[in-house]
Amino acid sequence: MTRAEAWADRSRLRRYAYEFLWFGLKQGWACLFGGLMLALIVGTFLWWPETAPISRYDFLVVGAVLIQAAMLAFRLESWEEARVIFLFHVAGTIMELFKTAHGSWIYPEDSLLRIGAVPLFSGFMYAAVGSYIARVQRIFHIRVRRYPPLWTTWVLAAAIYVNFFAHHWLPDVRIALFVATALLFGPGWFYFTADRRRRGMPLLLGYFLVALFIWFAENLGTFARAWTYPGQAAGWEMVSLGKLGSWFLLMIISVVLVSIVHRPEPEPA
Repeated sequence: MTRAEAWADRSRLRRYAYEFLWFGLKQGWACLFGGLMLALIVGTFLWWPETAPISRYDFLVVGAVLIQAAMLAFRLESWEEARVIFLFHVAGTIMELFKTAHGSWIYPEDSLLRIGAVPLFSGFMYAAVGSYIARVQRIFHIRVRRYPPLWTTWVLAAAIYVNFFAHHWLPDVRIALFVATALLFGPGWFYFTADRRRRGMPLLLGYFLVALFIWFAENLGTFARAWTYPGQAAGWEMVSLGKLGSWFLLMIISVVLVSIVHRPEPEPA
């Protein structure tokens, strides 16, 4: 037992505080990719020189590639995980192309490294979510109970992804998708280790909390004008809570994609 653990074991309050500290540190380590990307976005917004030889958006692309390369070089991600994260990048970029064409949001700054109206760094923001999901499972030794059959999750994820596009012409069925998600994942729990004890949490609660933190990060991203929504054209305002539902559904797609590499492992009884 370390001195820190001995100190923490002197009272229940200290044990909880010590465990919460480890939980926060491990969460920060798991979202390393996303945290570094967000730091680049905010940092370049605050201090980007007008006389820079390249655009801010192009610098973000280069920075994202370097982060990804460093994570592979230092074995913070495996090549299998990188391949799945690449799928996030492709799926995210396709969605970006579609959504920007329909005016859902815009990228207000100029750049060279882009496809149409979408700068290439945008795909790395989706990849950051995939990186987090993959890393957090290893860091916290996550195991599950009552996880739904894999084929049902694949069908649900495909329906969610299609609805992100189809609701522009057809009725938005996200309420039905929320219900289907609750039915499939509602009975499930995941188990993790932050310090020394195994803890449990409902799957749906875990997904919602991650979606909530992504929503917070999105507010920072729009404040730093990495992208803007139509309501933010005259000046920044908080992203609507309605976007939280979209991020929750995106979490389901993320978990399903990562399950290609990290199949959900059962928690022993």
